[in-house]
Amino acid sequence: MVNQKGVQVAPSLLAADFGNLAGCLRPVESASPAVADFWHLDVMDGHFVPNITMGPMMVAAVRRVSALPVEAHLMVWEPEKFLPAFAQAGVFRILVHAESTVHLYQLLQQVREHGCQAGVALNPGTPLAVLEEVWPLLDVLLIMTVEPGFGGQAFIPAMLDKIARARREIARRGLQTLIEVDGGIAPDTVGSATAAGARILVAGTAIFGQPQAAQAAAALRQAAERGMGMGRR
Repeated sequence: MVNQKGVQVAPSLLAADFGNLAGCLRPVESASPAVADFWHLDVMDGHFVPNITMGPMMVAAVRRVSALPVEAHLMVWEPEKFLPAFAQAGVFRILVHAESTVHLYQLLQQVREHGCQAGVALNPGTPLAVLEEVWPLLDVLLIMTVEPGFGGQAFIPAMLDKIARARREIARRGLQTLIEVDGGIAPDTVGSATAAGARILVAGTAIFGQPQAAQAAAALRQAAERGMGMGRR
């Protein structure tokens, strides 16, 4: 089970070494104390974002070499067409973009009907107002802190206010929705993100792009927990 309290770290498979997947993931997964809670899979179709990445077969490949759960982040048009395949592949959560559909409420219901937790991702320019009617359906809100499509981008500082406003709205509604952030997450940005209200941190190059991935993930978690403590003051 994924820990629902405190900070969660989700290394992004986009930055992993696909030629040595087991060797890349194993040191991060086996670190003690734990440094990763689950894997984050970025799915891109070359249309919704200008890149093409991984599909359900990658979920199967990861599950063969790792016991950690996998979350699928669908950066695709017509995401409803992809739900059955990813659910069958074994992801525990599916995130869809609000910008990718005109039937967001129905889409989130479909995610749940496939037995997965449901989340919505928002691009930097998309306001929280689009969630007005779907808040009760959200297990997770993913606030993109870069424009989606490519790894290694710089964190957009203006997103900190968006995270804080989302945190206040969740509290006002009495919900348990977790705030996830993705993009430019590194030890120098993660503290401010968790202080603002983020609790799930997606990081790719900040973990797999470092010489010692497990130590990098541990440093990220420590910086995030310090920021969370500051946010509670």
